[in-house]
Amino acid sequence: MDGQDRLGDEQRLALELAAIGQRLTTISTEMRERSASTATAVIEAPEVARPGEVPQPPATTVPQPPAGVPQQPSGVPSPPVGVPQQQNPWSQQASTQPPPPGPQFPGQQPPPPGHHFPPPPQAQWPHPQQQQWPAPQPRETLFEKLGKDGAGAKLLAWVGGAITVLGFVLLLVLAVQRGWLGPMPRVIGGAVFSGALVGIGMWLYRNPAGRTGAMALAFTGFAGLYLDVLAATSLYRYLPESVGLVVGLAVAAAGVVLALKWESQALAVTVVAACALCSPIITEGFTVLLVGFLLVLKMASTPVQIKRNWPGLAIAGGFPPILASLLATANAIPRSYEWTVVGVAAATTVVGIAVAFLTIRKRPDDIVAVALIAGSALPALFATTLLEDPANSILAGVVAAVLLAIWMVPDLPRGFAAAAGATGMLALFQTTVIALDGNVRTAIVLAEAVLLAFLAARLNKKSALAGSVAFGVLGFFMTIGQAVPITWLVEEPRFFNNVEPADYAAGLVTAVVLGVFAAILPWAALKMQVLREPARHPFPWIVSGIVLLYGAAGAVLCAALLVSPDETGFLFGHSMVTVSWTVAALFLLVRGINNKALRISGLILVGAAVVKLVLFDLSALDGVARVLAFLGAGLVLLTAGTRYAKLVTSARNPESYESKPVAPSSY
Repeated sequence: MDGQDRLGDEQRLALELAAIGQRLTTISTEMRERSASTATAVIEAPEVARPGEVPQPPATTVPQPPAGVPQQPSGVPSPPVGVPQQQNPWSQQASTQPPPPGPQFPGQQPPPPGHHFPPPPQAQWPHPQQQQWPAPQPRETLFEKLGKDGAGAKLLAWVGGAITVLGFVLLLVLAVQRGWLGPMPRVIGGAVFSGALVGIGMWLYRNPAGRTGAMALAFTGFAGLYLDVLAATSLYRYLPESVGLVVGLAVAAAGVVLALKWESQALAVTVVAACALCSPIITEGFTVLLVGFLLVLKMASTPVQIKRNWPGLAIAGGFPPILASLLATANAIPRSYEWTVVGVAAATTVVGIAVAFLTIRKRPDDIVAVALIAGSALPALFATTLLEDPANSILAGVVAAVLLAIWMVPDLPRGFAAAAGATGMLALFQTTVIALDGNVRTAIVLAEAVLLAFLAARLNKKSALAGSVAFGVLGFFMTIGQAVPITWLVEEPRFFNNVEPADYAAGLVTAVVLGVFAAILPWAALKMQVLREPARHPFPWIVSGIVLLYGAAGAVLCAALLVSPDETGFLFGHSMVTVSWTVAALFLLVRGINNKALRISGLILVGAAVVKLVLFDLSALDGVARVLAFLGAGLVLLTAGTRYAKLVTSARNPESYESKPVAPSSY
């Protein structure tokens, strides 16, 4: 009985396992069909798929064996012999892996403990094919845009609005000239007509089909209201200037806010641009009041400009005040200056710099802000022509300080910082030229060039290096033209009697600063990896060397002429120049034993000293000066050659006799 019971249990277990295998076959088929359909859906709609998310198979109910039947040990989910083997639908490698052997009934040994199917990998769900991005569509031409449905309606509406605004301005001017009606009826009638246009536009906007005409009507109405306020303030004097500016700000702000609500850049741009273009007709020229009303337009458009990336609005609101301020200053130059012109120019600069800075902090890639930071400084800098000392230099200095402070902010975009730095350097140069005069001005310009070179090397700012080069070039031409002219180096003092000792002192300082600049600039460029070594890129080094030699010669001659402002000082100075060149060449050769750049510079300086001896000293000098120049240069070169040869031998062969210390002789 025990054998028969055991055989019956094994048969029942085999039947249950066969049923389980059949169910697994059905589940596998369903999962393969679902996988294919899901992959097709993902390819057709890739935006629905979420990366890293693996769908789970549906829950299925597996029949359980009846009570009393022993269950299969855990870890052996294999079907019996004769049941088709199932592939793992979750793995792409299921077809390549051999199926685990199924249990054999009677006499079959159970599988070893710990035998499991490999777990289904989580990242093997069928992936869709790589999405092919469509080729970029060519830009539409003007004729294609005009050929679209509805393009004609838009064009007619906006052109009609612009013509209506211009006709409204012409009507106001003609009414003043002909005396039609009275001033008050004109102002009230213009306000009522413009307000009605705005109301009709807002009513039409409720219907999507009429929104184009609604925007054109709203633009015409707001422009008419703004110009009506300007006429009431400028022509009829019904409103004080301060009240007129406030009312104009409210009207312009209402138009821009409505454009923001309707999400229409075109409406905002047309309102601001129409008001800016038509305002000079009402004010009859570029006046202080006109600049004030244009600043009001800019202030009204600034919040929307910062919130939305609307470059057209930034251009329409940002640049008209700058241009109007420059023209107002130009009109005031022939007459006595007015503080109101200077004040409105300064206000234009302040507002422009503030708006540009706020915009670039909000949107670092805004190109209009870069142009705005550079152009906003021009009104204040141009207005210095209307002021007297020291007010003009103070105004230019404040502008330079503000722009250079913005330039030093570390996290600003490179283009914006470069524009602020370049404009600040221009303002700094203007401040120097206005505040100083004579030879001191040249020395200060060169000192600023040296400071910019240090800043460039310290902060790794190429814009500072470019500014240093610009200041240095200007300072060099100012040096050879005024501070230390070439005639001082080649002609005796008797040919220019109007030079005073103070001029020689200023020339001495200028020549020293010029020499320092010629030495600092290539060092900064080499540290910033903008300039290569002299052996690879010799031309800039040669130019710097020539400028350095000029500065050194000018310093020695100015010092000699300051002591003796006659022929004796001139001859003695040139003798010292030749000797100083040879001494400097010796220093460079000694320091350049292991430095190719210094060694080449020393040899070039030796050649320059010899050329000066032969071409200039031999013909220009006479007597003791000529003898001193030749003897001094010859002795220095002879000593340099002897000592330099020993140093080179010691450097190449440290074990040579000359490099070893000699012990004292013992008795």
